[in-house]
Amino acid sequence: MPVRDGLGPARLRLRGGSVLVELADRFGESAAAKVRNGEVVMPDGTVVGVETVLPPGAHVYLYRELCEEVPVPFDIPILYRDDDIVVVDKPHFLATMPRGRHVAQTALVRLRRELDMPALSPAHRLDRLTAGVLVLTTRREVRGAYQTMFARGLVHKTYLARACVNPEFALPTVVRSRIVKQRGRLQAAEVLGEPNAETRVEHLGDGLYRLTPRTGRTHQLRVHMASLGLPIAGDPLYPNVVDVAPDDFSTPLQLLAHRLEFDDPITGARRVFVSGRTLA
Repeated sequence: MPVRDGLGPARLRLRGGSVLVELADRFGESAAAKVRNGEVVMPDGTVVGVETVLPPGAHVYLYRELCEEVPVPFDIPILYRDDDIVVVDKPHFLATMPRGRHVAQTALVRLRRELDMPALSPAHRLDRLTAGVLVLTTRREVRGAYQTMFARGLVHKTYLARACVNPEFALPTVVRSRIVKQRGRLQAAEVLGEPNAETRVEHLGDGLYRLTPRTGRTHQLRVHMASLGLPIAGDPLYPNVVDVAPDDFSTPLQLLAHRLEFDDPITGARRVFVSGRTLA
């Protein structure tokens, strides 16, 4: 199924049995209506009918219904663009790609619509609350090369953050720990075991820190700064969870993906991209 209005189809894993009955049970009459209207398909493109029965673990695809979302009132400046990639300066509060309640108000969907590029796809992710340099690929043919480069840790990333100052704390330092993020829990946690996350922390003065991650665990920088007793300013999750209204954009997380460097996997050229944003 092609991208439609910037949004690709949702992939659903089935419990097994009548597809019509299961979708009606899980998602209501609107989903059942999609089956009746021939808007649900199998991976091979076969249209699911009202009498279709599939085994447990089978997958179907359909376009989700868009719920009303709070608009994120910030632009997405383009830092660089060629035939293979688009590099943008993602604002705070904008998720990289659709997930949960954030669908249309994501960098991916907005850019697909604004640039009229339905094949656009992120090469990596930034947290919704983190701003800065984000690389997206323009064509399916090159997508794997860029995503593999990020997955293998071949990209040098530098972040900036603002936090309190502890003059008795010796910096720079390298923080190593094991971080686990469980599904359904807002916070990631440090647990006993072999370290899987490493961050170099430097204080540049005046509460401005340079963070250089050598791994890419979920919320890694936020967890490591909080573990040092230097939680990043504006963080609603670490060290404590703070309830923030969906339309409250007054206190951005003071974390910025400031610089990305890598050897282009297609051309071999050295790429360096720097955010134009600053931290308050």
